[in-house]
Amino acid sequence: MGKKTLVLGASNNPERYSFLVINRLVANNHAVRAIGLDEGEVNGVKIVKVKKRYKKIDTVTLYLNKENQKDYYEYIIALSPKRVIFNPGTENSELENILIKNNISFERSCTLTLLAIAQY
Repeated sequence: MGKKTLVLGASNNPERYSFLVINRLVANNHAVRAIGLDEGEVNGVKIVKVKKRYKKIDTVTLYLNKENQKDYYEYIIALSPKRVIFNPGTENSELENILIKNNISFERSCTLTLLAIAQY
């Protein structure tokens, strides 16, 4: 199995990028966990509303705007992921500084593009 990934801001709406990325991650054999505003399911991945203490998360990929990320700062740090991906529209220098202080790498990128060019 590939990189265990948490999609933060997940949606079961097919028009949302988080929906597309869950499908692509599954298709690329990555273990996927998902947290969203509403419970649901995408391609066998359950979307939950609670901040579960997942173990061994490699990547957190963000689909929350800067303001909505604030409730997740401590949660993300507690997960201790190897990296956080700020997808377009999620850039947040405050969270980036927190990640730096906690030795968690991050990148401003697009998860869908990284998967498409085999750079995930």
